[in-house]
Amino acid sequence: MKRIYSIALLLFLIVTTPAFTWWSGGHDILTQAAVKALPNEMPEFFRSTNAEKMIAHCAYDPDVSKNRNMVNARIAEHGEHYFDLELIKDNPIPENRDAFIKLCAELNLEPSKVGFLPYALAEWTERLAIAFAEYRKWPDNPMIQYKCYLYAGFLAHYAQDMCQPLHLTVNFNGIAQKDGSILHKGIHEKVDSSIEILKFKPSELVKNQSIKHVEELLPAITKQIQDGFSLVDRVYELVGDYEKLNAPSQELIDFTTDRSKESVRWTSSLFYTAWKLSETISLPGWLER
Repeated sequence: MKRIYSIALLLFLIVTTPAFTWWSGGHDILTQAAVKALPNEMPEFFRSTNAEKMIAHCAYDPDVSKNRNMVNARIAEHGEHYFDLELIKDNPIPENRDAFIKLCAELNLEPSKVGFLPYALAEWTERLAIAFAEYRKWPDNPMIQYKCYLYAGFLAHYAQDMCQPLHLTVNFNGIAQKDGSILHKGIHEKVDSSIEILKFKPSELVKNQSIKHVEELLPAITKQIQDGFSLVDRVYELVGDYEKLNAPSQELIDFTTDRSKESVRWTSSLFYTAWKLSETISLPGWLER
């Protein structure tokens, strides 16, 4: 009976927590730009036109994994896309997934209700770093290169979700009112669609980008979350503008451009960070590619 209750609770959480993301075409545009922005220090196989297309292709996969017919994959994937910062109150963002789950237990919170976005991003960055370490040892192995593309696609998706402010708040799709109604319900999809509807191009988003790797991964992720969360109110100030996406105001264009360029910079910086991390990774002696 307890197991049945647990399954029912998980299914309830899936229905009552956010399932939104940048529209997949938006992820495609942002990911192409992030690859274009990479410094020349990155290996050629990862900066090629083929890499650009393949990594952007793989950036769709986190959303594809939330298929309603595949319950286990959907449950596992669902909480990876958001982090409702208000729910952990004044506590610092824990340094890893296990520490976060422990904090949630102390606060009597369901971890998947808060979301796992910072840990999904950190973990995929480190997976990419390990794959890059394999590439350094076996640079002519195409399977390793394909794996780097796949891991980079997942990293890109989560990095870009982190730059959409409504992925960082309990007010992810409107603001709950005392009477139970939701003010501005539907705002999330309008924000998510803005990159595509405004017809942004990778070649435009890559201009004037200066890509640097981060020195410490979790502190950088924490800062990105805090910076994005600080823009939630700005999104709601623009709610009227989002109703007119087909005739956008300059304020909306400027805000969307800023968020898009930051998504590109952040994604590209994490690709670069994974490459730098791979310099010092020791692979197990039993591994032979």
